[in-house]
Amino acid sequence: MTSPSLATAVLDAALAPNCGTVYLLHFDRPYRHAGHYTGWTSDLDNRLACHERGRGARLLAVIQQAGIGWTLARTWPGTRTTERALKRQGGAARRCPLCGHGPRPTREVNP
Repeated sequence: MTSPSLATAVLDAALAPNCGTVYLLHFDRPYRHAGHYTGWTSDLDNRLACHERGRGARLLAVIQQAGIGWTLARTWPGTRTTERALKRQGGAARRCPLCGHGPRPTREVNP
């Protein structure tokens, strides 16, 4: 069985009756290889409060112990399938508005 594409995951999320929130956290500075965390929840406020206390995701507990802060950078409606598709796709910095990456400029083609 192949994993769903991001487009399929987003479509599934739009049709899902129990759609939650996929969220992207931006770290104040990188921790080893990680500069972001992508997660899913059905209760964003509660989940962020857990992360602030160093509970939940192990990476968030580790960066808290290292004195690294984080900011909620972006959210999407979605399911765990959406979250998994985003993680498999990689490139969280490209989806992070705080990293300053924007869409690639279009090139004009001379006729």
